Amino acid sequence: MTKTMKAAILETYGAPFRISDIPVPAPGPGEVLVRIVASSVNPLDTKIHAGAAEHARHPLPAILGIDLAGTVEAVGSAVTDFRPGDEVYGMAGGVGGLQGTLAEYAAVDADLLAVKPANLSMQEAAALPAVVITAWEGLVDRMAVGAGETVLVQGGAGGVGHVAVQLARAFGAEAFATGSAHSRAVIERLGATFIDRTEPVSDYVLRLTGGRGFDRVYDTVGGAALDASFQAVRRFGHVVSCLGWGRHALAPLSFKEATYSGVFILPPLLSGEGRRHHREILERTRRLIESGRLAPVLDERRFTLGTMCDAYRVIKDGAARGRLVVDIIASGN
Repeated sequence: MTKTMKAAILETYGAPFRISDIPVPAPGPGEVLVRIVASSVNPLDTKIHAGAAEHARHPLPAILGIDLAGTVEAVGSAVTDFRPGDEVYGMAGGVGGLQGTLAEYAAVDADLLAVKPANLSMQEAAALPAVVITAWEGLVDRMAVGAGETVLVQGGAGGVGHVAVQLARAFGAEAFATGSAHSRAVIERLGATFIDRTEPVSDYVLRLTGGRGFDRVYDTVGGAALDASFQAVRRFGHVVSCLGWGRHALAPLSFKEATYSGVFILPPLLSGEGRRHHREILERTRRLIESGRLAPVLDERRFTLGTMCDAYRVIKDGAARGRLVVDIIASGN
């Protein structure tokens, strides 16, 4: 195996990446060396790049990138679940000082990886880990979504949103999703009832639930959408947000005796606590994917290590039409 690899290095916040040849890491105890075929771009990546993500703590110089799909090259001691040649995917690093996935190789804690869904390409698989884990922790871990329930997803065509819609339906719930007019086709193709985000909350709650409200509401947008979620949930219902970082009035929620939970998926990377659960989520999701009940929506554009700044610009401009995938330079795929 080659002793060096190409990686996109961020040396100054907001600056272009420098493509460099650096040593290939060696897998330590409990780690897997992955030859990375594809990565993807998350909004958090762009915030780290801009130096605007204090909660992610990733010191410079740094290799960014959270998600990966690739092939196991070697395993460290005490690793029994993987062997060279296995195809894997996972939310592997890019925060907390852990090497990210914008490189040809990464040494990754085995607990952060799962076997790649057999019916997905590497590019499709790389688009999923962070958004799948975020959607799952909200819908399944926090809200325990069940058959026959009504689930409203704020931002149903987004990265987390399009997975949340599919998960809700996979668990037997009836899905509804807000979005802009241009996202209607995507939301309806995923099997949800489309709600134009400009429609007043009281109007769509009356129109779609008879004024009762939705059993479960997953906010993936934050801000005003979270306030709307408190209005849209039914009495004794549950609201979850993965962007609940602002100041919000809780009275609409309290008067309904409803509950609220936040989702923050970084602690396993920042502290090491709960990493095995990430693998469990990806394994359970793999079964849904292979049975045809969940699939990623990808933007048609493709990027490489050399065009990462272009990819980040698409995210910042809100111009992505699905998940943005990065083909790693020397993947051979």
